[in-house]
Amino acid sequence: MSDNTFAIELFSGLPRRYDLLAEVLSFGQNGRWRRELVGHLASREPRTVLDVATGTAGVAIALAAATEARITGVDISEAMLERGRERVRTADLSERIHLEPARAEALPFPSESFDAVSFTYLLRYVADPAATIGELARVLRPGGHMASLDFYVPQNAVWRAPWWAYTRMLLPAAGLLLGGKAWWDVGRFLGPNIEAHYKRWPPAKIVEAWEAAGMMDVGSRVMSLGGGIVMWGTKGA
Repeated sequence: MSDNTFAIELFSGLPRRYDLLAEVLSFGQNGRWRRELVGHLASREPRTVLDVATGTAGVAIALAAATEARITGVDISEAMLERGRERVRTADLSERIHLEPARAEALPFPSESFDAVSFTYLLRYVADPAATIGELARVLRPGGHMASLDFYVPQNAVWRAPWWAYTRMLLPAAGLLLGGKAWWDVGRFLGPNIEAHYKRWPPAKIVEAWEAAGMMDVGSRVMSLGGGIVMWGTKGA
């Protein structure tokens, strides 16, 4: 089973309650992390934005509120995209946000097509994170800005122990209680997946991949005592 196929199957049962449960199960931090990501892109006043792994279009809608850009959102899950389209219509943003299926590893857009690129919770689900970052940078124009958001692992031992207990015990149980078996499965998967990813791809190695893809001034901010990490950079000429 490919990484993409696994991700589609894992999240197929989540779209209807995804946004509410994502906030509840992250203790409300998901929205804060999203605002940090959006802020890095909005400050550059992009006219066109590509939002990769858009899911239910939460970041795309936030970008539309913070900018005047036209936004294209892509995801491999049609179920997530359909829920995203509902949310876009409800927000009366259908003229500015277009959602379509696509794989981050093979984007169906010409090179240098967008002023800005965002991606969230993506690199843990692709076979080759460095190649995927290169593909994301390919569609970004020179001087354009890219920003990402993902979960992280607290590096301070004082906070790492409760993080481990939460992700291994409370998160699956809360997911089952609030969202059913689909959220139980995701809850059991997330903690080990996040830890394994950063053992293979620590932030310094991810920064190197950004730089190898032509990104400059790459920075990052660890959020919420290590629960999340936002990264950003600018494509060189």
